[in-house]
Amino acid sequence: MANSDIEIARAAKPLEIKEIGEKLGIPWDVLSPFGHTKAKINLDFINSLQDKPNGKLILVTAISPTPAGEGKTTTTVGLGDALNYIGKKAAICLREPSLGPCFGMKGGAAGGGYAQVIPMEDINLHFTGDFHAITAAHNLLAALIDNHIHWGNELQIDARRVTWKRVMDMNDRALRNIVSSLGGAVNGYPREDGFDITVASEVMAILCLSTSLDDLRQRLGNIIIGVNRQKQPVRARDLQADGAMAALLKDALQPNLVQTLENNPAFIHGGPFANIAHGCNSVMATKTALKLADYVVTEAGFGADLGAEKFFDIKCRKAKLAPAAAVIVATVRALKMNGGVAFADLGQENVEAVKKGCANLARHIRNVKSFGVPVVVGINRFTLDTEAELQAVREAAAAYGVEAVVCTHWSEGGKGAAQLAQKVVALAESGASQFAPLYDDNLALWQKVRTIATQLYGADDIIADKKVRAEFNRFEEEGFGHLPVCIAKTQYSFSTDPQLRGAPSGHMVGIRELRLAAGAEFVVVVCGDIMTMPGLPRLPAANSIGINAQGQIEGLF
Repeated sequence: MANSDIEIARAAKPLEIKEIGEKLGIPWDVLSPFGHTKAKINLDFINSLQDKPNGKLILVTAISPTPAGEGKTTTTVGLGDALNYIGKKAAICLREPSLGPCFGMKGGAAGGGYAQVIPMEDINLHFTGDFHAITAAHNLLAALIDNHIHWGNELQIDARRVTWKRVMDMNDRALRNIVSSLGGAVNGYPREDGFDITVASEVMAILCLSTSLDDLRQRLGNIIIGVNRQKQPVRARDLQADGAMAALLKDALQPNLVQTLENNPAFIHGGPFANIAHGCNSVMATKTALKLADYVVTEAGFGADLGAEKFFDIKCRKAKLAPAAAVIVATVRALKMNGGVAFADLGQENVEAVKKGCANLARHIRNVKSFGVPVVVGINRFTLDTEAELQAVREAAAAYGVEAVVCTHWSEGGKGAAQLAQKVVALAESGASQFAPLYDDNLALWQKVRTIATQLYGADDIIADKKVRAEFNRFEEEGFGHLPVCIAKTQYSFSTDPQLRGAPSGHMVGIRELRLAAGAEFVVVVCGDIMTMPGLPRLPAANSIGINAQGQIEGLF
C-alpha cells in the first residue's frame, strides 16, 4: 500500500489531458500539451468564453500556519473532488509551487495523501516553465538597466536609486544584498544591488493580474525601475524593455491544465507568496475556470490575514470577482500549538489548549465575515484527534455563527469532504454573499495599511520612521494613492512577531519599507523582519531529495 504523498501520486491512474479538457468542454485543438498529463490553454479560446455566465467562486483560506500543519492546498483539492463526487461540475485553481520552499522547508506543494494534483513531481519542479519565463523577463529588465547606464545613460538614471533588483527561484540569503559590476570599466558602473525570490517579483504579480497580452505588455511598461537625476520615475517602457519582456511571457500567460488524483480538472497557474506578495493564482486561470465550471475552488496563501485579505482587496477588486463562500481550514494540532502546546506534545489530548487556540480561528472567522462573505470551517482531521477536541472546535465556530465540518479527504479523497461540499453548495447558492473590499480606493495609503492592521491584525496602530512616512506622502503626490496595499509580514502571527501565536492584540505594526509596484498596481508595505529573499533552514528539504535506482524522484514528500 502506498504511504507517502509521492508514492500515492505515482500509483495514480491519470487520464490523458485531452480527456480532462473534454470534461470542461475544452476542444483538443486549443490545448498545447506538455506530455500526456499537462497542457496550456490557448488564449483565443479563453477570449471566446467571455459571454458565458460565471460559476460560483469558493475561496479556501486557513488559520495562521504552524509547524503542525493545516492542509489548505490538500483541502482545496479535496473539496474540488468532493464537489464532483456529489454530482457538481467543479474545477480547482491553485498556485504553482516555487522551487524555493520545495528545496527549503516544504519538499513539495501539490496537496497531500489522497487529495493531490498530478503529475506531482512535474508540478513541484519545473512544470511548464512559467517561473523560468518570469525569472528571465525580470532579469532581462535588470540587464537592460545596467546596460543603459554603461552605454552613456541617455535617460540619466540615478544608479544610486535603482530599485529593480534581480530574482531567482531559490532561497539564497547570500544574494539579498550584493555589489554588482565589479572588475573595471568593461563591466559597467559598480552599484548596490540584490536578489529577491521569483515569487516576490513584480513580474510575477503582473502575470497573475493581467487579463490579456495587451494588458500584460501595458503593465510591464508601467514598471518603475528607479528615478533619474531629476528624481523623476523611469519606467521599463522608457528602456524599451516591455516588448521583449512580453515576448518571454507570451506562453507563460496561458493557464495550465492538469488533474487531481480523482481525474478532476485543476488549473495551476502563477505563484506569488502571500507573506511577501499577493498570494493568489492568476486572474486568467480563475476567470477561465469560472466560465467552464459551475463551482471553482481556489486557495489564497497562508492564513486569512494575508492570503484572503489580498485575494479580496487586490485580486477580487482588480478583476471584479465576487466570491460566493469561503472555507477556513483548521487542524486540531495547529489550534493546540496556537494554544501554547509544544510540537512534541501535540499527540496528547488537550481540550483546553484547543479552546485557547480557537481564539486564532475566531479572529479569522470574524475577518473573513468582515468582507461580507459567508464562511464554513473545514477541520482537516488527523488520526490522533479526539472527539472531545473536535467538539471544542465545533463549539468555538458555532459561537461565531459558523458551522465546522470534520473532513477526511487526506485519507479518503473527495468522499471524505462530501459533507463540506454540501455545506459549501448551500452557502454559495443561498445568495448570502455581500462581498465588498475592506477599504475604498480613495482612502489614503497610510489609512489603508492602518485599517488592515487595526481591523484584521488586532493592532493598536501602525508606526514608521520619517523616511518611510515621506515615501507614503511621495506616492500620494505622484498619483498612486488610489492603489491597494500589499502587506509583507510574517505568516505565523497576526503581529509582526512570529512568536506571538493565537490572537494577539494591542501590538504595533512597524513598517520598514515601501515598494511601488506600478505595473502590478499595488504598493508593497514591508513590515517587521520579513525578507523578500528567504534563506534555507539548517536542514533543507533538498538534503532528502534525490533519484532512486529506477530513475524516479524521491523525497518530494
